[in-house]
Amino acid sequence: MPDSVIAEGLTRDVVASAAGASSARLREIYTKFVEHIHAFVRDVELTPEEWLAGIRFLTATGQKCDDVRQEFILLSDTLGISMLVDALAGREASAGTESSVLGPFFTTDAPDVERGASIATKPTGIPLDVTGSVRGPAGNALAGVAIEVWEVDGDGLYDVQYDGRTTPDCRGRVHTATDGTFAFAATLPVSYSIPGDGPVGEMLVALGRHTMRPAHLHFSLATPGYLPLTTAIYVDGDPYIESDAVFGVKPSLIGPYVAHEGPRYSLHRDFVLVPERARARA
Repeated sequence: MPDSVIAEGLTRDVVASAAGASSARLREIYTKFVEHIHAFVRDVELTPEEWLAGIRFLTATGQKCDDVRQEFILLSDTLGISMLVDALAGREASAGTESSVLGPFFTTDAPDVERGASIATKPTGIPLDVTGSVRGPAGNALAGVAIEVWEVDGDGLYDVQYDGRTTPDCRGRVHTATDGTFAFAATLPVSYSIPGDGPVGEMLVALGRHTMRPAHLHFSLATPGYLPLTTAIYVDGDPYIESDAVFGVKPSLIGPYVAHEGPRYSLHRDFVLVPERARARA
């Protein structure tokens, strides 16, 4: 029997093995994954040595993960998968502010920050004043929205990239006032390299790609009754705006960061959240 016939039969057998899956959606995802990855193996005629190299790469990716670094998210980001998933999910909230990637450096220990206070406990770089509002699609102010914000410091590093980190820095949680407004201080974002000391960095070097991200400030907004939003606001004119290593930039999410004497910068940004009921109509 020709090898090609055996290979096709193998794919059918693997797909059929999921007949007893716990849900139709799990069976659908498993079936499509098997069909697509089997087709990929046949298309490139993957060798045993290449498949073993792939397994070693994925093993190394997992081994690089810890409580404050998620190498698999970094891999997903650099392959454009995170933004593709984001784009498909974003169809539910097309009336609201556009989303962007979460990134591998979000943590759950951001402290609450009083209105106008700084998220930078050890300030480096140029000071930044951030103001804005959160509203619904009809312009109604949303009070009490929890806004997680995080960024690199003036040296282009997240707090979790420093050895011996004991407390959060350049990250915090603010809440909107009764009129939907918020205000806090930060550091002007700078462009920076994603971690290059792991398998994802080695992959980018082998592909001839750079590891740089354009300067940005992360925002994650949540409040009952509305779809959560994870996004970022990018600095206009950054040299990596057109070649973000994780493909996270969208035109609507660029600036404006305004320069003032000091030097000091300011950013005013309004956000629109979409009610959860929009999910049912999507």
